[in-house]
Amino acid sequence: MKKSFTTLALIVALAALFCGCSGIQKVINTDDPDIIFDRAMLYYNAEKWNKAALLLESCEHYFAGTLKEDTVAFYIARCKFKDHDFLTSSTLLDDFRHKFGRSAFLEDAEAMYAISLYNMCPGPTRDQSTTSQAVIAISEFMSHYPESEQYPLFKDMTDDLTWRMHEKAYLNAYTYYKIERYNSAIIAFRNALRQYPDSHRREDLLYHIVMSSYKLASNSVESKQLDRYMSTLDSYYSFIMEFPESKYLKDLEHVEEQTKRFIEKNRKEE
Repeated sequence: MKKSFTTLALIVALAALFCGCSGIQKVINTDDPDIIFDRAMLYYNAEKWNKAALLLESCEHYFAGTLKEDTVAFYIARCKFKDHDFLTSSTLLDDFRHKFGRSAFLEDAEAMYAISLYNMCPGPTRDQSTTSQAVIAISEFMSHYPESEQYPLFKDMTDDLTWRMHEKAYLNAYTYYKIERYNSAIIAFRNALRQYPDSHRREDLLYHIVMSSYKLASNSVESKQLDRYMSTLDSYYSFIMEFPESKYLKDLEHVEEQTKRFIEKNRKEE
């Protein structure tokens, strides 16, 4: 019975608020922070995020320096988060976690901050600055709250973002390969391996190091060819040792054959 009464009261209160376009402004004009806050929470519970945020923002200054300051700040940020305005929510939540380090809302704020950044992360073909920021925020949350019920969710997000960064590193290097800047490609592929040695693209990275080395040697001036073919062979052996059953074996057998033939011919001539 009590629950039904509460629900009815909520409906009646909301109906009163929703009547007329000036309802929110009338509440703000009362200049009573408690009334404004209470009405804001009615909108919040009704999932009217934008209206709730407007009211909360209008009374925020009243609660500055009071015990309720963090509550108002938290719910403003949460409204933005719920409304999928992740750029604003990430900014507000970052400010919150630095300003209210002892708030009862801190764990939720840090979780939403990390999730906001995660939702702003682009695909692997675009700049991954936000991705790196999100990975740090997620790692911090997992470190601070290892017993959190959301821990598995954050683990999945970490795996996803790690995949994106590994993919981005590969695609960046492959761009050099595609435009036939083979020396730059070799450097980029090797840098990707050093940065992400456990990359899901490891086989592809090593394969393209061999192919870039081979094509660089093939297109080099005569004085540099022998050394570069020798480097190609070294890259080939490194690849074969790690991936003896690779899908690229057929292509690389041709590279090995041509590379050895060139090396043997030029050593005889020497």
